Amino acid sequence: MRIRPAKVADVPAVHALIKVHAERGKMILRTLDELYANIREFQVAESSQGEIVGCAAAHVFWNDLAELKCLAVRDDWQGRGIGRALCAACLQDLARLGVRQVFTLTSVPEFFEKLGYRRVDKNSLPRFIWGECIRCPTFPICNEEALVRDVPTASTG
Repeated sequence: MRIRPAKVADVPAVHALIKVHAERGKMILRTLDELYANIREFQVAESSQGEIVGCAAAHVFWNDLAELKCLAVRDDWQGRGIGRALCAACLQDLARLGVRQVFTLTSVPEFFEKLGYRRVDKNSLPRFIWGECIRCPTFPICNEEALVRDVPTASTG
């Protein structure tokens, strides 16, 4: 299994992964055209057989703020550190870009706390990040926790 930047050819598999989690009410469904347009934001986990078994995206909002989103791992591949590795790859990409802070909205805050994120009040995040919320299956009720962390630089790891 390896983590790598996503390619255009990965979009159907990424879409299928996200769709499974969206149907469970765990994330916002992404359209194929949306995924093709934003594929540069994605990292994927690829099995030794070439199957895409996980994905995550890092979306830059401003010069110092990004969101980690679309973290999904196939059910039969969970518990192997893939989610952690995808998050680490996204953080490396954000560090390369010079982004200083990343946030996530999640129903499993404990996972992200193990990765150095800390819970914050959702209202402390800039209003412009809420643009996708109307597409959430639970809108206007938000059942997710907001968490943030600093993006490590090459020197802080």
